[in-house]
Amino acid sequence: MAVTLAEEIMLLSLDDESGVPEQRQAVGWAVAGGILLELVLAGRASVEGKYVRLTDTTPTGEQLLDGRLALLESWLRGREKRRVTEWLTKDRTKAVESAVKRLCERGVVVEQQHMKLGLFPTRRYPEADSAVETELRQRLEAVVLGGAVPDERTAGLIALIHGAKVHRLAFPSVPRKHVADRMAGIAEGQWAAEKVRAAIRDMQAAMTVVVVAAAAAGS
Repeated sequence: MAVTLAEEIMLLSLDDESGVPEQRQAVGWAVAGGILLELVLAGRASVEGKYVRLTDTTPTGEQLLDGRLALLESWLRGREKRRVTEWLTKDRTKAVESAVKRLCERGVVVEQQHMKLGLFPTRRYPEADSAVETELRQRLEAVVLGGAVPDERTAGLIALIHGAKVHRLAFPSVPRKHVADRMAGIAEGQWAAEKVRAAIRDMQAAMTVVVVAAAAAGS
């Protein structure tokens, strides 16, 4: 499988030179949402309204997704469904760690350890292979700024970015107001089957809830 949605979001958040992640909290929601959306697109999970459920536990062959299949199954504890917001809240920190690890395994970024103030170990992930991010940003620009028709995964990625309100990571030199309406339109557009569009819409709504709640709590 190609680089996953979660890895793409993680890659957008990492400064190319320092490897320091930006907008960490919001990115955590988006990365967790990206993994869940991949499972929906792969037919392994469904998101309907406020709830997520597993529909197929057959491995996908992508370790980042298959690890989440097992975690979701355990988290459901035999229940048919649970709230999407609960899963995103539970998974966001570990989802980021898993996405970064996968990027390292692919050779897209490298892990470097530093000592902050000479006392506290911190990790940074500078880019080792710029080709993946270059292609990603060109694809986003073509759709959002150039008006190209998105494929299913790119439209889903844009919906996640918009829902998590991390527009600046994708378009650092473009004012948010110049891209937000277009991204919202893509998220709601006729680019996929209704079932997938509904899942994206419901996932986006769930992410908006947790991001706004987290921002309010922080202030």
